[in-house]
Amino acid sequence: MSEISQLRIFARVVEAGSFSEAGRQLGVAPSSISRQINDHEDKLGVRLFHRTTRKLTTTEAGETYYARVRKILDLIEEARLAISESDGRPAGVLRITVPTGLGRQLLVTALPDFLGKYSSIRVILSMTDSQLDIVGEGIDVAIRLGRLPDSSLKSRKIGVSRRIVCASPSYLHTRGSPKTPSDLEDHNCLTWRAHPGTNLWKFRGREGSMEARVSGNLFAQNADALVSAAASGLGIVLLPDWNMGLELREGLLRPILENYEAVPGTSPIHAVFAPRKHMSKSVRVFTEFLATHLANASHTSPRNQKRRGND
Repeated sequence: MSEISQLRIFARVVEAGSFSEAGRQLGVAPSSISRQINDHEDKLGVRLFHRTTRKLTTTEAGETYYARVRKILDLIEEARLAISESDGRPAGVLRITVPTGLGRQLLVTALPDFLGKYSSIRVILSMTDSQLDIVGEGIDVAIRLGRLPDSSLKSRKIGVSRRIVCASPSYLHTRGSPKTPSDLEDHNCLTWRAHPGTNLWKFRGREGSMEARVSGNLFAQNADALVSAAASGLGIVLLPDWNMGLELREGLLRPILENYEAVPGTSPIHAVFAPRKHMSKSVRVFTEFLATHLANASHTSPRNQKRRGND
């Protein structure tokens, strides 16, 4: 195995935190990963990892070595991108991660046009509501909804999603439609939580600011689960409209409390990248494409269509 390949394996083990996880990501048996690390340590004459039956951590020498190796691998990747795109056309594999709801409603429907325009790009797509380590996982761009935490990652705001309260026609027929935010406290509200409890939903209206302490019989940390449950008639949700575009267009969900604005009223949509010196053309054209797609699609959302019809 080449020296560069061993460097890549070493870096992946550090970022994954175990031989087994590094092997899963690379498609290699953990025993083979362990052998490569042992061989590399023998060549260097130094231990790179502290090994126990339950934990794998880098030694002080391993930490120092990793910082240098990561820079080398990033430079190699930049050189590869420069050569692969030397003819001016974006090309290669583009690894993307996106929340499930946003991926289903936005990204999957936009990909046919994008890949039709850039036929030399291949996409590896991960849809998950867990925020992956984009550096450790080798992800080129992450699409994230909501405020971003402080980090060393680079980002670009590519759109915005309006937060609205929705319920199915069947739920509203059975339980009635809330007239004010305080009415929500008497309804079955489906909330983004890991454990049972109450959520504080804030609103702004002509009367000023107001709050509702809401709860219900379903808690989930997955937008698709909450949207599907609400569309089935289980209860009321407060989510960004991009999570519910299909259900709103087909009439499976209906906006309610439209005289009140949720606080905050919108959630930004960002493209997030690893802090590399040079951005690949594939990432650049994808980000530009998605920003344009979001801008165009927002003009045809059910909420905007209704507003134009009432003007």
